[in-house]
Amino acid sequence: MRFAPWPATDNWPLRAFDWPAEREAGRLLFLGGRGDFAEKYLEAMAHWRGSGWSIAGFDWRGQGGSGRLLPDPLVNHLDTFEPLLDDLDRFVAGWREGKGPHVAVAHSMGGHLLLRLLAERGVRLDAAVLAAPMLGIRAGPLGTRAIRLAAQGAVAAGRGQRRVWEGDAGNVGGRMTACPERQADKIWWKTQTPEIASGAPSWGWTLAACRSLDRLHAAPLDRVATPLLLLVSERDPIVSRAAILRAVRRLPGAEVQVFAGQGHELLREADARRLAVLGRIDRFLQSRVLPEAVVPARAGLQQC
Repeated sequence: MRFAPWPATDNWPLRAFDWPAEREAGRLLFLGGRGDFAEKYLEAMAHWRGSGWSIAGFDWRGQGGSGRLLPDPLVNHLDTFEPLLDDLDRFVAGWREGKGPHVAVAHSMGGHLLLRLLAERGVRLDAAVLAAPMLGIRAGPLGTRAIRLAAQGAVAAGRGQRRVWEGDAGNVGGRMTACPERQADKIWWKTQTPEIASGAPSWGWTLAACRSLDRLHAAPLDRVATPLLLLVSERDPIVSRAAILRAVRRLPGAEVQVFAGQGHELLREADARRLAVLGRIDRFLQSRVLPEAVVPARAGLQQC
């Protein structure tokens, strides 16, 4: 995998990555979620590369190897999601110039932004998978409406750049993944390469997320022409399963699968769930655009 600086339209420094397949059958764009960095998903990306997909993507501004927005690099801050959408639009335009087919796999916030791109800007891909997409947010018993009210109050009180919580909420109770080895892998990367690490979101980021959800809900989802597969855990503690199921009803021809359990990071789960997720993605992509794909052995961290 090659990493390289990639300047956004406003010259904001972003870190892009590219991992060509040895025998390319298509191109796959991978988009992570809030606070993510490319290294977290090397295992999943290696799986798709073994199926003939050349992998590409970038770290979102404000996180990973891309330029930060606050002096404290561990606070994920944004005033609006619009620059993220512009970055994605420009990156996809260049990425689609290569030989296809072109597909995408996007996690959480990445799935939110990809769906906005498809709905609002008329971009069409050959297929896309949205894993635990952020189509509604949760915090314990609180849903998007209550979270928005709290964020509005905090921003109005001048706390927009303050972190929502102190410390690292991490993987308490397996809320992100039930696999301790993959959780340890994330911590290892953050320890070995601290410049790519992120922490809590700011109240400004939280309010920006709620406003971006408003934009997505108002978007013409019925005009999305890209074949879609949406995946979510039954008890996902971060995003709203109900909001995902509502969105599917507005997306023509979209498929959805709900997995038992609670982990948010479906691509980094214990193997019993992770391999089922990868298998579902493989079958979807092969049926849509890659019928001659090479299906790799199910290698991975088998301790889980």
